[in-house]
Amino acid sequence: MPKWVNADKPHLWKSDIAASVDQFNQWFMRFAPDAFRSTRVNTSADVCAALRATNDLRNIGVVTLKHNPGVLSTLRMCTAPPLAVDRLIGLADANKHLVKRMGEGKLPAKMDDVELGVELAKLCHIIARLLDRDIFPWLEVAKNPTDHERDRASTIIADRLCSAVANPIIRNAQEQRQLKLIGDWLDARGYRKQAHPNGTPLKDMVAATYAFRMNLAVGKTMKVNIPVDVVIQPRRLRKDRLPILVEAKSAGDFTNTNKRRKEEATKIHQLQAAFGKTVPFVLFLCGYFGSDYLGYEAAEGIDWVWEHRIDDLARLGL
Repeated sequence: MPKWVNADKPHLWKSDIAASVDQFNQWFMRFAPDAFRSTRVNTSADVCAALRATNDLRNIGVVTLKHNPGVLSTLRMCTAPPLAVDRLIGLADANKHLVKRMGEGKLPAKMDDVELGVELAKLCHIIARLLDRDIFPWLEVAKNPTDHERDRASTIIADRLCSAVANPIIRNAQEQRQLKLIGDWLDARGYRKQAHPNGTPLKDMVAATYAFRMNLAVGKTMKVNIPVDVVIQPRRLRKDRLPILVEAKSAGDFTNTNKRRKEEATKIHQLQAAFGKTVPFVLFLCGYFGSDYLGYEAAEGIDWVWEHRIDDLARLGL
């Protein structure tokens, strides 16, 4: 594996950034409208269900949430301002596991009933206090909403939910697409997808195999697992016998990548502490990764392969 593939070629960065942005935008224009439309249908149904379950938001109580835990995601969008999961947990001083489970439409299986009631009451209190009464005018006059008022409110909340739900859907779809591209590229070159057994040293990974989403144990005093998107053992083993670790990354704007650029630096430092300084860790990039981001990663000793030049993977010794 050469020392660098792209990190040492800043004269190519500008053209590569432009090509990567164009590639992401083309994919987004093809995929995002359908994803948003299908999400819109589902969220509209969720809003209608939440309004029915809570008697048009006039009965947000413990019993209601017990029987309809899934409405919490919609109720978070009914407040002013809409509440992210962590913000609701903080304001209510609520049990984090409970709120996460309710976001999945379930309640914790082992939570004591008394404790559950106390925690749900906290959530009800915050949501009822912060309800956006401009959207739900019937709450101020203690009367049933008109069909027009209910439809208008439902549309607004469904749009809020769409923004909250569609973005992760798009992000996950892009990630799956990137992994498939890498898998197809490796398959075409005779590599085989094969899980590496837990507890087996990383250096013992079978030659010419790869695995997705592998957890690697790092840390000396306290072991923690960190996920690696793609782990590839070259057909011709490296001297240190370590496989190549690839992190697939995509981004739809420059701001977010600059905010999160330290994540990869943290990960490579953890990997180097666990497996040695020679552990090969590279990024697979598609989208809005600007010169500031690339310069930071290069300074941390991290190289990358652009999705629009996927054949550069061969330069890693694959």
